Amino acid sequence: MHKRIALITGATSGIGLATAHLLAKNNFKLIICGRRKDRLAREKALLGDFTEVHTLTFDVRDQQAVKKAFESLPDNWKAIDVLINNAGNAHGLDPIQSGDVRDWDAMIDINVKGLLYISKEVIPGMTTRKSGHIINMSSIAGKEVYPNGNVYSASKFAVDALTKGMRMDLNPFGIKVTSINPGLVETEFSLVRFKGDQTRAGSVYKGFKPLLADDIANVILFVLQQPDHVMLADITVFPTAQASSTLVKKEV
Repeated sequence: MHKRIALITGATSGIGLATAHLLAKNNFKLIICGRRKDRLAREKALLGDFTEVHTLTFDVRDQQAVKKAFESLPDNWKAIDVLINNAGNAHGLDPIQSGDVRDWDAMIDINVKGLLYISKEVIPGMTTRKSGHIINMSSIAGKEVYPNGNVYSASKFAVDALTKGMRMDLNPFGIKVTSINPGLVETEFSLVRFKGDQTRAGSVYKGFKPLLADDIANVILFVLQQPDHVMLADITVFPTAQASSTLVKKEV
């Protein structure tokens, strides 16, 4: 059976890492991308027991580094069938009047511009072949703004708009475009948002059972297993305890 090539950004932790492991066991060849070369090497060794793996090391914020990385792909890895734009982050949880400009830049550069830089390298091959599937990892924050989530929400609203625009523009080429919008998922997300504060990050997930990275990986695999004529366009995933971006049933 033909193995589709899936490229995953942000593949060294969280949802990206869980997705890489699940797809490796389900007949996909993988290009795993990230900034941490040591982690990529470690995961390549582990995933190599199940499938062929190629690694690309770059920061999605650096357009020239992205371009150079893709130019380095061997010919037998260039026909990317699946792009999973997973790299993203949140920095800080501050009201707009006291937000840190560096945090704003990081979120917009990674969540919006990084997604565009990666897509720019992959889409031309998909349009030439008239096939492919792009999955953009968004968030419930791209559907509902919450207090102090201003710029992070803005970046994820942009992802939502870009996904819709991609779906329209790529429709003539038969390319599927999916947005996945998780609620509360227990990963390194909150640890990054709160700049390494373990106590503050841990409190986000106390009193209820959050989603895990594996839960979202399972959704991604389900999306990719649909027949050619079926496209799951927009999926929001909550833990059972969550009803909106701000309403979560917690045990006291």
